[in-house]
Amino acid sequence: MASAVQKITLSSSRDIPLNKLILSQSNVRRVKAGVSIEDLAADIARRGCLLQSLNVRPVLDEEGVETGMFEVPAGGRRFQALQLLVKQKRLTKTAPVPCVVRDPSTKILAEDDSLAENVQRVPLHPLDQFRAFQTLRDKGLCDEDIAAAYFVGVNVVKQRLRIAAVSEKLLDIYAEDGMSLEQLMAFTVTTDHARQLQVWDALQRSYSQEPYQIRRMLTEKTVRASDRRVLFVGIGAYENAGGVVMRDLFQQDDGGWLENIGLLETLVAEKLKTDAEHIATEGWKWIEVAVDFPYGHDHGLRELDGIPADLTDDERATREALRTEFDQLQAQYEDADELPDEVDQRLSEIETALEAFESRPHVFDPADISRAGVFVSIAHDGQLQVDRGYVRPEDEAPVVEPGQEDRDDLEQVRIDNDTSPVQRVVITIGGQAEPEDDEDDVVKPLPDRLLSELTAYRTLALRDAVANNPHVAMTALLHKLCLDAFQHTATGNCLEASVRHVFFSIQSADLKESPSAKAVTERHDAWKADMPKDEAALWDWLAALDDASRAALLAHCVSFGVNALYEKGDRYGGPGLSVHGVQHRLAQADRLARAVGLDMVDAGWRPTVENYLGRVTKPRILEAVREANGEQSAQLIDHLKKADMAKEAERLLNGTGWLPEPLRSSEATTADIGDADANGGEEEALPAFLADGEDTASEDETDAPVVIAAE
Repeated sequence: MASAVQKITLSSSRDIPLNKLILSQSNVRRVKAGVSIEDLAADIARRGCLLQSLNVRPVLDEEGVETGMFEVPAGGRRFQALQLLVKQKRLTKTAPVPCVVRDPSTKILAEDDSLAENVQRVPLHPLDQFRAFQTLRDKGLCDEDIAAAYFVGVNVVKQRLRIAAVSEKLLDIYAEDGMSLEQLMAFTVTTDHARQLQVWDALQRSYSQEPYQIRRMLTEKTVRASDRRVLFVGIGAYENAGGVVMRDLFQQDDGGWLENIGLLETLVAEKLKTDAEHIATEGWKWIEVAVDFPYGHDHGLRELDGIPADLTDDERATREALRTEFDQLQAQYEDADELPDEVDQRLSEIETALEAFESRPHVFDPADISRAGVFVSIAHDGQLQVDRGYVRPEDEAPVVEPGQEDRDDLEQVRIDNDTSPVQRVVITIGGQAEPEDDEDDVVKPLPDRLLSELTAYRTLALRDAVANNPHVAMTALLHKLCLDAFQHTATGNCLEASVRHVFFSIQSADLKESPSAKAVTERHDAWKADMPKDEAALWDWLAALDDASRAALLAHCVSFGVNALYEKGDRYGGPGLSVHGVQHRLAQADRLARAVGLDMVDAGWRPTVENYLGRVTKPRILEAVREANGEQSAQLIDHLKKADMAKEAERLLNGTGWLPEPLRSSEATTADIGDADANGGEEEALPAFLADGEDTASEDETDAPVVIAAE
């Protein structure tokens, strides 16, 4: 016969006055952790009850008789919180406390009860907490009320609520340990559940599932709040117009990302148009407006020399007061190791104000204004950038020879200039879209447009290098002069030697931000500032320069004639540059690059999605990674889609020094062009990366710019 199961008897519970309880030394909790006693006391006071009874045991005297006191081995923090409420006079010391009273004869140790109460308790899953917060808000509690009730910051509540708002499918995956909390937090950047699931599916086919990759994929079709266009219109104006801003509550996001790019561009165009119409009232003949102008956009235009506007008496007094204050603060803290924050901030404010006085708007002659124009764009910090006073060659005033003045004609010219209407302002916001490459495994020739953009980088870097090497610059100039003098019939007066400034009709958007462009511009501006504008004075100034300065100036001028650009040659003998002419030019450019020791890596060029990787086929991307990092790195990304592959390739190529063929240094000695011509001028085959791609690759096409005309 089976023995009967022995029934257990649960310990009884009853209310015991608080002053009959004492803290037991058998409590195993020694290290402070979790919610503080103060916060726990506040929570008990808010609820008006204990959510869990105290576990107590009778205190026995030496003879084993109950004394009427009870010790608390399990629930010590709750007991201390109740004592704190008594001390704060929010609870009477005889208040009844619900307790579970243990039989003093039990064989279970008090330490065992204390340990079991804490160890056997299952902590709440984070997802349950997130969803509980969401339920509280759904039932009427605001974020501030929830934060106060659980003693956390309001931002913490917002973070947990944002996590609870992620797609339910992703929350279930997280609950089953299918993703980490950091990955789940990354998905909170957007509230678009469809996009969240799309990115998660894509990650299953990717070797990289890091949170930063999730954020990058979710924001790849957005605009950062730090973008110049956003700073220009203001994020408030964008939101007031119905735009959505994606924000990351878990990381520094610099203001977030703007989702509605079309709306942003519309706001930018409208504000630029309004500003341009206001500037048009000044009487300029033309105004060109764009978000950004390419490098060399003012090539061939004469810049007017305006006079800075005079300061008023009040402005002069303000400027002097600021200078005095600045000098006093500097003298006062001259010996201080570190400036106080308020002093440092004030000095910065004074410097900004003084710079504003120095950069006063220029005043131009009304006659010049009527034939000149303005470029309006957005500076890098989002401020409106207005460059006034540029005259096109066709708008220059007519030159009248002495003794041939015709008063009637001159009067008509004056009338025409005075009554010339302001040209309609055209705001052009344009872009280009590269066609998706074929997904086959053939490494096709680089597109002509990409070749032109890459060689524009090289040409600009080569100009900078030539300008810094007077010896090579003089050799190049003498080489050109010798060819003219000994191999061709010279025509014209005196000396027919000139340098034609080559403008980059095809260039990428970031060309003007390259180190070479900045170096050339700074050097040009420095020479221009020192150089007299009068022709006679210029001759005397040049004659007075020392040899080193003359050589440096010569090198700078010669450098503007450097042309290492790839162009699609005419192989049928048309009026344009022939294929052989392109080859001849590039061969000379290689020789010049070797002479100055040009290295495009040192010149600052790096392969990115925008300037190369996003513009070529997948086989070329893999070829680049393979050349730089080996076959193993290429295999890591060969399964990705084109866009993802380009982004990962940019990361893998960073710091490797890899360059595409058009930007690499030619190690082989190039045969002398003159010798080749002398031997019959046979046309050599172009290198592989310059070969015509008419049969394998289509011409690049750009989207037509969006044009908005302002009356």
